[in-house]
Amino acid sequence: MNSSADLLKELRIDRKAPPSQPPSRRGLWIGLGVVVLLVILAIAGWALFGRDKGIEVTTAPVAAISSGSASASVLDATGYVVARRMATVSSKVTGKVQEVLIEEGMRVEANQVLARLEPIDADAERALAESLLQAARSNATGVAAQLKEGEANVRRLNQLVNTQLVSRAAYDQAIAERDALRAQAISAQRNERAAADRLRIAVIGQDNTVVRAPFSGVVIAKAAQPGEIVSPLSAGGGFTRTGIGTIVDMDSLEVEVDVGESYIGRVQPKMPVEATLNAYPDWKIPAEVIAIIPTADRGKATVKVRIALKVKDPRIVPDMGVRVSFLEAARPAEQSQPQGVRAPGASVVERAGQQVAFALTPENTVEQRTLKVGRALGDDRQVLSGLSAGDTVVLNPPDELKDGSKVRLAEEGKEE
Repeated sequence: MNSSADLLKELRIDRKAPPSQPPSRRGLWIGLGVVVLLVILAIAGWALFGRDKGIEVTTAPVAAISSGSASASVLDATGYVVARRMATVSSKVTGKVQEVLIEEGMRVEANQVLARLEPIDADAERALAESLLQAARSNATGVAAQLKEGEANVRRLNQLVNTQLVSRAAYDQAIAERDALRAQAISAQRNERAAADRLRIAVIGQDNTVVRAPFSGVVIAKAAQPGEIVSPLSAGGGFTRTGIGTIVDMDSLEVEVDVGESYIGRVQPKMPVEATLNAYPDWKIPAEVIAIIPTADRGKATVKVRIALKVKDPRIVPDMGVRVSFLEAARPAEQSQPQGVRAPGASVVERAGQQVAFALTPENTVEQRTLKVGRALGDDRQVLSGLSAGDTVVLNPPDELKDGSKVRLAEEGKEE
């Protein structure tokens, strides 16, 4: 019985509440993840949109003034590079081009063959002249032999006529024949010389079919092709070339500028000049005045001035634009020491009645410098104080740029 009662107790339903389960941590981790994601998005948004990129600017370095550029410019002008020796080379005769041996940019030497014309006519003329010369020589040789015989005959008859073995008439006839042969010999010799001269002319005509360079230089234009007709007189109209190519002596390059009549009094021969090519604005080329052309252009009211370049460089080519600055005469050695530095003129601005510039710092900020400026040096300015050689300054500073402003270079802004 006891065992049955115990079994029944075990089958009894327990009405008490079951023990509570421990709380789940899954929701906590989800919440933390959302918070972290929001923080990351906030940081990225600040990095992309909230960061101060700074004012976009362009910069340029400040350079020391060399002793050669310490002279002040008394006059500025513009002009072009020209060549004193430039030639369009053509043949001396009209003919068809057989071959052209030049290309643009090729360096040629004096008397170098540039092209050849078809020499058919010239070869025929030379062959004919050689034949005529041979005929003239043969005729002269025959007449000389006859003359020799005639002179010998006269000598024999002279002895016989004295002994009265030959009549006087026969002797006189022999003398006449000798004199005639002498005249024929002189004529034959002249014909031989004329034939030789004609042969030399034919050789010259044959040589005229070869076009040679008149001087050393560089080919800047190729004007003819094989098969075209060239003529120095351009007699064939639009289908006839007048030249083979154009050669320039690069050692004869100089600068020609037009100076206004009102300022020509400032220019003197041998005056120092600083030339700047438009293609290389940072390259200052030393030069000097060669001559002032003694005539004026009434339409432009200018006078032409020739300027010699003291530097020979392959970068200098004809028809390049150039700006020149006529400088003061050289000063004594004790007075020629340059003062200050050379800064771009676009970097100097006026703020609050003072000349200032903004120098770039290592932290990509700018520092406003108060300047004491000197004379103009072309597009640059002489700065006596406020800047040092090696400083980097802002070009064309905007109005919102202040001391301590954060900046970024224009190139960096384009990359972003």
